[in-house]
Amino acid sequence: MGGVSELPKGWAAARLIDVTSIKTGKLDANAANIDGQYPFFTCAEEISRINTYSFDTNAVLLAGNGFFNVKRFKGKFDAYQRTYVIEPLEIDVDFLYQVFQYLLPVIASKSRGSTIKYLRIGDIQNIEFKLPPAAEQTRIVAKLEELLSGLEAGVAELKAAQKKLVQYRQSLLKAAVEGTLTKAWRDATPASETGQALLARILKERRVRWEAKQLLKFAAAGKAPPKDWQKKYPEPAKPDTTGLAKLPEGWVWATVEQLAHVGTGVTPLRSKPAYFEGGTTPWVTSGALNDEFVTTANETVSELALKECRLEVYPVGSLLVAMYGEGKTRGKCSELMIPATINQAIAALVLESEAQNCKAYLKAFLLNSYEKMREQASGGVQPNLNLLIVKSIVLPLPPVAEQNEMTRQLSSFFEQIDAQQIAVEHSLKQSAAQRKNILQAAFAGRLVAQDPKDEPASVLLARIAKERSKAIQAKKKMKVEIKA
Repeated sequence: MGGVSELPKGWAAARLIDVTSIKTGKLDANAANIDGQYPFFTCAEEISRINTYSFDTNAVLLAGNGFFNVKRFKGKFDAYQRTYVIEPLEIDVDFLYQVFQYLLPVIASKSRGSTIKYLRIGDIQNIEFKLPPAAEQTRIVAKLEELLSGLEAGVAELKAAQKKLVQYRQSLLKAAVEGTLTKAWRDATPASETGQALLARILKERRVRWEAKQLLKFAAAGKAPPKDWQKKYPEPAKPDTTGLAKLPEGWVWATVEQLAHVGTGVTPLRSKPAYFEGGTTPWVTSGALNDEFVTTANETVSELALKECRLEVYPVGSLLVAMYGEGKTRGKCSELMIPATINQAIAALVLESEAQNCKAYLKAFLLNSYEKMREQASGGVQPNLNLLIVKSIVLPLPPVAEQNEMTRQLSSFFEQIDAQQIAVEHSLKQSAAQRKNILQAAFAGRLVAQDPKDEPASVLLARIAKERSKAIQAKKKMKVEIKA
């Protein structure tokens, strides 16, 4: 792609710099003003309005970092310093837009950086492509618009369907934790145990487990239990029900800490290679929580790290909540499918014995609470959750039997949603492949017929070079006259 071998008749080898003027925005991303008059583009996406403009042109905008998308825009606007403004020189701007659509994979391959990819002007201006005659450019644009308009409309419909499936999934989670999903089942099924009784049983078992562990510690140390040692039991946070809605019959308010042991991890010092070298224990960071299940970790830590850094290894089935992280990570919930330890950006929720029966419901609740948890985050520039906030999260707790019915219904609905999502993704991949084939045909000279009467592209390139040279000489002359 982008090569210049086997040129069709009348075409010429060209570089982007030969047929365009490439400039970049000068503003910081924080310069936007939502009350402004002109569009402000960051990475080729309009994010707000601004009171000034640096450009008044008909051009192609290229995102200089991230996904390197392109956009057409005509008019007055301003741009972020990593947004490239590409103006055509004697070629049709619609054709130039299609050139960039075609060259996007090549452009992306020229990017730099590891965490966030970015481009410099020098990375793109020498990219080569096949330039057709001006008249053929017009015919190519017309044919592409004819072929791609229907394809793009179909893609828009597929993406709308994707969005609706996500919304439908979220609405099911909301209906589940509010009790509407299982209302008919609840009305028809006599309760064998209330949520309040379930919570009391979990709390009693939790205390008994703590007391047994304390007695083992005393025995290991060869000491008799001191007087009133049971009073040192750390009571889990109780729910603050002020202003909360009325619950369905048989439900009760609880906190995350009442149902689960909540812990976190640390990042071992990178300056001590022995903490990582030869490690076999997976060490999970918050980025892994963008998937609903954690099945692997990018790094492992050693036994030395576990011991000296006091890292806890959390069991399979633990629920993980991202307390902070890049972009949309904060507030994400995932389920651990491997024994692993974690860093300090994650809270781990471990449910034991009777509370294990509540895991599927608690996970559904946390998935539904994503936006609310983000709102609860505290902090300045980078708002974060913390262990206290996570422990104190209040949730409505249904009886176990209703939780099981809820899980059954959600599983059935989610299977249908997953099947539809797979079908939509397959159709989107087919559309992308079809679009790629159409663009390849266009820039291989196979989409429209060549006309021997067209002015060759080599003549066009020579004219552009001549005009550019004249403009440069005129600027030099003007500078000399100003100095004189």
